[in-house]
Amino acid sequence: MISGWEIIGLAGSAVGAGMINAVAGGGTLLTFPTLLAFGTSPVMANATSTLALVIGTSGGMFGNRQYIKPVLPWLKRFLPVSLLGGLLGSTLLTHTSNQIFSKLVPFLILFATLLFLAQGIFRRFAGSHLDAKTNSVHLWGAIFFQFLVAIYGGYFGAGIGILMLATLGFIGMHNIYEMNTLKTILGSLINLIAAVWFVGAGLIDWPRAAIMTVGAVTGYYLGSHYSQRISPARVRQIITAIGFTISGMIFFKQFVR
Repeated sequence: MISGWEIIGLAGSAVGAGMINAVAGGGTLLTFPTLLAFGTSPVMANATSTLALVIGTSGGMFGNRQYIKPVLPWLKRFLPVSLLGGLLGSTLLTHTSNQIFSKLVPFLILFATLLFLAQGIFRRFAGSHLDAKTNSVHLWGAIFFQFLVAIYGGYFGAGIGILMLATLGFIGMHNIYEMNTLKTILGSLINLIAAVWFVGAGLIDWPRAAIMTVGAVTGYYLGSHYSQRISPARVRQIITAIGFTISGMIFFKQFVR
């Protein structure tokens, strides 16, 4: 039986995650630890969080639909490795025990937080390559890197958007709206293939997933409509603080106590 406080906590974290994903990305850093706090096993918490967020965050495709046609040639190149990598990552998670995954959790959260913190560096790195010609070496290197990003995305996922933006800039994309559209499509598909796999593997906590899905959709709606009133810098500061705090607490709980 889910208590009223748990419903409030799950829905609230999902609303916050949806808003964060609409503004900056990194919502998993809210939903995943919240599920852990309410006693969900690590592997099931990761799977449930993925399913809950995939519907809300995929709304970005509709919001940026006018930019879909220009990115179709890139989508055709990156889609196969994204789907394959997402499937491999989610399969890897289903073969990881809760004991092993719980040991990896603080490192994954810390890695995702560092990615979130360093997104400005990634953007500048991408920008420095905007005028570079997209030769076959750059293209195949980017496709291989996208494959690795997709594996990580299927396994845990927080921070994949930041990595993809850096890759897209490296191969010569320069329109940030087109880059964000392509990143959103690929990220949503990676999460979707993982979510479908998690459903088939029986890893979804359905009552909690339903609560968080409603919250995520609401949060994405609010974030997409009112993001202009939210300082991206402030959002990054809050999420970075949350990520470091959560990873520190889990490190202490697992390796110090």
